[in-house]
Amino acid sequence: ASRSVVHACRAARCFRRPPMPRILVTALLLAAALLQPAAAKTAPPETVQAEYGLSVNGSPIAVMQETFEIRDGGYRAVSETHAVGLFALAQRRPGRVTSSGTVDASGLRPKTFDAARGGRDDRRVQADFDWNARTLTLQHDGRNDTVALPPGAQDRLSAMYQFLFLDAEKLRSLGFAMTNGRKLDQYRYAIGPDTAIDTPLGRLEVIHLVRQHQPGETANEIWLARDHRLMPVKMRIVEDDGKRYEQVISRLDIR
Repeated sequence: ASRSVVHACRAARCFRRPPMPRILVTALLLAAALLQPAAAKTAPPETVQAEYGLSVNGSPIAVMQETFEIRDGGYRAVSETHAVGLFALAQRRPGRVTSSGTVDASGLRPKTFDAARGGRDDRRVQADFDWNARTLTLQHDGRNDTVALPPGAQDRLSAMYQFLFLDAEKLRSLGFAMTNGRKLDQYRYAIGPDTAIDTPLGRLEVIHLVRQHQPGETANEIWLARDHRLMPVKMRIVEDDGKRYEQVISRLDIR
């Protein structure tokens, strides 16, 4: 009987599957991981409509109405500024800023930028982004300037909607080049402590960004709403002479 048991055990070992090589196990685990569905990335909004109140040193001077739309792989943003109060007597024509371009995995890639008051504004500025040639052409004051176009560059309107494509982690080290149609500057922001601000939309939890600037450069702060796709809801610019511009959200519709 004992011999029969021994023969049976040997026979069972003959039919047992040999151990799988370690490298094959690793390959199968990797393949299984690749076959798992990737975590879904939040799709960017198709349209944004926003309105801001603009003030200088605390006095309201204008209302800004903005629209942003993504369609067929491209985007278009429009911002119109209408003076209010006594400022409307001196500035009857609304200011209009437009930015258009394409959308890729990293966000917005501007092609054209334009800012003017009316069709015959001598102060009109334009910027043309040539990503193939890596050049940026700036048209202002009757002249054309061409400068090198760094990766990730934005114009001053597209930069505000680029936040819709970022997440909070990317804000920890945020730097990019931005043009206003006259020049190209480098911007680098540091993230401040979590906070909340009061706005016409209510109290909003925000991420506070502060521009790291050198003496002589314009100070700039941006507050991004955590519950509204990191949409800018407040911006502040302080010039060298101490003049303080603030832009605060008063209406927002993201779809």
